[in-house]
Amino acid sequence: MPYEILDHTADAGVRGIGKTVEEAFCEAARGMFSLMVDLERLKPKEAVEVEVQADSLEGLLVAFLGELLARRDIDGLVFFRFEVKIEREARGYRLFGKAWGEPLDPARHRAGVEVKAATYLGVRVERERDHWIAQCVLDL
Repeated sequence: MPYEILDHTADAGVRGIGKTVEEAFCEAARGMFSLMVDLERLKPKEAVEVEVQADSLEGLLVAFLGELLARRDIDGLVFFRFEVKIEREARGYRLFGKAWGEPLDPARHRAGVEVKAATYLGVRVERERDHWIAQCVLDL
């Protein structure tokens, strides 16, 4: 299922929709990166491992997106494909997985807006009938 970009006053919201909570998280990440680059122009040249923990699924979403932004800033990579596993632990949740992408080339990737951070504003992770929603507002 796709991601959606949500209207927000000064920033942008992103909503990932999936059959599983993991798919919803991956689609939220795709949505976030779609604001920054043209995803169709990216290639899976590099893969990075991602692991985050949080007390709640909402916190886990913000941590996951924040980790991806940190990897963008540190490694200069932009991502378009994600694979994650979420596990319930005694003190919350743990996400581990991979993100595929390549170094940012603004001319070839058609650079869009810069996303500074994922925020807790409007954060929501929940099951709706036959699918999951994972959403939050992004600071641009």
